[in-house]
Amino acid sequence: MTKVVAPEIMTRSRITEGRPFPLGATWDGLGVNFALFSRHATKVELCLFDSTGEVELERIVLPEYTNEIWHGYLPDVQAGQVYGYRVHGPYEPDAGHRFNPNKLLIDPYAKELVGTLKWSDCLFGYTIGSPDGDLSFDERDSAAYIPKARVIDHAFTWGDHRSIHVPPDQTIIYESHVRGLTMLHPGVPDEYRGTFAGIAHPATIEHLQELGITSIELMPVHAFVNDKHLLDKGLTNYWGYNTLAFFAPHTPYLGRGHLNEFKEMAARLHAAGIELILDVVYNHTAEGNEMGPTLSMRGIDNSTYYRLMPDNPRYYVNDSGTGNTLDLSHPCVLRLVTDSLRYWTIDMGVDGFRFDLGTILAREETGFNERHGFHLACLQDPVLSQRKLIAEPWDCGWGGYQVGAFPAGWLEWNDRYRNVVRGFWRGDYGQMAEFATRLTGSGDIFNHRGRRPWASVNFVTAHDGFTLNDLVSYNDKHNEENGEDNKDGSSDNLSNNYGAEGPTDDPGIIELRQRQMRNLMATLLFSQGTPMVLAGDEFCHSQNGNNNTYCQDNALTWLNWDLDEAAQSMFAFSKRLIQLRKSYPILRRGRFLVGEYNEELGVTDVTWLAPDGPMNEEKWRDGGRACLGMLMDGRAQPTGIQKTGGDETLLLIINAHPEAIPFILPEVALGTGWSCLINTSQPDLSEADEEYYEFGHEYKIPDRSLLLFKLDQMDDSGAE
Repeated sequence: MTKVVAPEIMTRSRITEGRPFPLGATWDGLGVNFALFSRHATKVELCLFDSTGEVELERIVLPEYTNEIWHGYLPDVQAGQVYGYRVHGPYEPDAGHRFNPNKLLIDPYAKELVGTLKWSDCLFGYTIGSPDGDLSFDERDSAAYIPKARVIDHAFTWGDHRSIHVPPDQTIIYESHVRGLTMLHPGVPDEYRGTFAGIAHPATIEHLQELGITSIELMPVHAFVNDKHLLDKGLTNYWGYNTLAFFAPHTPYLGRGHLNEFKEMAARLHAAGIELILDVVYNHTAEGNEMGPTLSMRGIDNSTYYRLMPDNPRYYVNDSGTGNTLDLSHPCVLRLVTDSLRYWTIDMGVDGFRFDLGTILAREETGFNERHGFHLACLQDPVLSQRKLIAEPWDCGWGGYQVGAFPAGWLEWNDRYRNVVRGFWRGDYGQMAEFATRLTGSGDIFNHRGRRPWASVNFVTAHDGFTLNDLVSYNDKHNEENGEDNKDGSSDNLSNNYGAEGPTDDPGIIELRQRQMRNLMATLLFSQGTPMVLAGDEFCHSQNGNNNTYCQDNALTWLNWDLDEAAQSMFAFSKRLIQLRKSYPILRRGRFLVGEYNEELGVTDVTWLAPDGPMNEEKWRDGGRACLGMLMDGRAQPTGIQKTGGDETLLLIINAHPEAIPFILPEVALGTGWSCLINTSQPDLSEADEEYYEFGHEYKIPDRSLLLFKLDQMDDSGAE
């Protein structure tokens, strides 16, 4: 239990009124200003602890209350001070109020935490087991079981360092996990593995550079809670989607225990030309529903921070599916989120954010509102508006699916891309027409209000679901290790095992699976839009058919860097795809490909081809077709300037049929023939191996294959 020093031996701090701004604990070199928002509190006590967080030294009432902010200044407190709050007020759950000063609370603006959460009945504001349930009141002290905040020193200097900005049309995102990326990496020292320092290590950065990605997106790094029900089963919250503090990094990721390790990671990534994007969870907190613990916001001002049921504020709106939902329609909550975003951007060096269940952040009582204050705040902010803002555009509430509905300037995860690409390559009937739309940036969803193809974040796999290897190795999910009788995770994966469930020794199945992985990866990187690659897919990482590894912090999810021949081949192939995407701007065009003919230039930006010639309406309606050519004319300028373009003209041919299809290579003005750059049935094809084919050549496209050809052009004189 926490030791409390008797009042008679306390040394009372010389408290003054301080200032209501900025919120949180701010050290100015002489002392610390403390400021906490609470509209409905009647008194706020600041609790000071020793450096371990185990001994409570002093309780000080914040003396001033200005514009709903409690504040005070302590001139004899320095950086490194450990603290928490006890907030007094009405305990009236039926009215939405759950104040309980017996519960020590984490400052929502805490930038570093000391200690870990230890599950105990004392953490709950009500008495567990009471017949009155959450209407009861628990008087036990929770301080011994909850992390405390630490006042930080902002002494870190970035020097001449500046954040980088990869143009959106050139962005290639690599979704990864802090622990999973380096826990098994042989080039990373043991003490750095699974930490920010592990990502900053040259061995990790060299891999990212060699692969060629431009931006690494880290799954949640904000301090989060290990759920009790998982710990009881010997599992943990591996993914981290259960935030405890929006400003503090997750302590276990600070391997050496220094806050600056995150900043050093950001600086080293930037020095390597790689953007840093964070997956952030502002839609809910770890406090859960009315039966959850009192850790921070619930005890500070429950009815302000959370969306409560209008007709019964005892209960929480649960659009997040996790028990509670933050209410960003309140100015103070909106301020908390935008302050957090600016802190991670300005102080910590972050270049962009992916917003988990992003629809919730723009919810009002009437539902999703594109012009919500959160969107307006981000897009008008001179800092945030210049960062990458990526939405997961759905949540669990009514009307929660909002793909394409976010404001101009946002990028959005495009699950329709994932589903159609998976279905097409699996051989599902009637997929080709929509597949073509997804290849060209999903203009049916995003081509409005000046949005560009890069607004669509294309992905075939992500942390939630099968890896690329498992997508072609399993018909069904295998989540037994999660302890939920395989009932968790999606059962609709659009996957195919091609003849055997899981690992097999059959050489035919192995070869087909490897080719399908290459097809899916090539489709992703040759599509218009912003590609997102799941870490490990570049070398065939498997999770043994588990499509919901949220609780698996072990070798199942940690990337295995001991690459066999197949993994090395896939890595080399993935590198080649990224190199081609970077080399040919037509693969990442700044305007949507819409098939318009430009009479002055005499070109069409994209022409669709069947094996025997141009596509027509009848062929598009034929649901049995699965072989398609996409001719992208490099002379069609992405800016629309009326002059001849200088980019290469490319021909992408895709055959998802289980048999080879003869395809007539088209004739193109000012060209002499075609050179094959990529053939997924020949993974070792390199630039030196490019083969030349004349116009009109009937190329037999192998079954389940993708080929990319480059037009051999005449020079300015018309010579070959």
